Amino acid sequence: MSIVAERSLTPNSYIILGLLQYAPATPYELKNRVVNALANFWAVQHAQLYTETARLAKEGLLNEDREHGGRRRKTYSLTEAGRKAFDEWLAMPTRALTEVRDLGTLKLFLGADPAIIAPAQLEVHRAKLSEYEGYLAEISALDLDVPKGMKSGLESGIMHERVFVRFWSGLA
Repeated sequence: MSIVAERSLTPNSYIILGLLQYAPATPYELKNRVVNALANFWAVQHAQLYTETARLAKEGLLNEDREHGGRRRKTYSLTEAGRKAFDEWLAMPTRALTEVRDLGTLKLFLGADPAIIAPAQLEVHRAKLSEYEGYLAEISALDLDVPKGMKSGLESGIMHERVFVRFWSGLA
């Protein structure tokens, strides 16, 4: 039986496993990684990073190293079981659809005047597009072996925002 089938892992579990595949980190450091890049694709409550890392360590998917003095921070790293669970999850196709939680679209659906909503939406989607393009440029400029999936994820975000810019431009 696979590790994934044996455990009740959530998308947040896999986010933690995936972020820790590059380097050990404290939950605070994970929070900074999530805020800086991943939050564009998946929202994670910061408190969950603390509780979920502890749960994954208890299940043997993470190693926990606690400082002996000072703030007694806990640093987590992947175990072989954690890497295997993450790799199995990556290899499983998904049929889950995107849930678009876009307040501007919701307001339109519920009857808001597009002339009022569209200019602000156009502004925020242009800003998000610029942000994604900046991340992609930074990653492309690095002389590192960046995972193809990271670039593809950013390209997906860029395409998504281009569609929203075109949509809101038409309404503005």
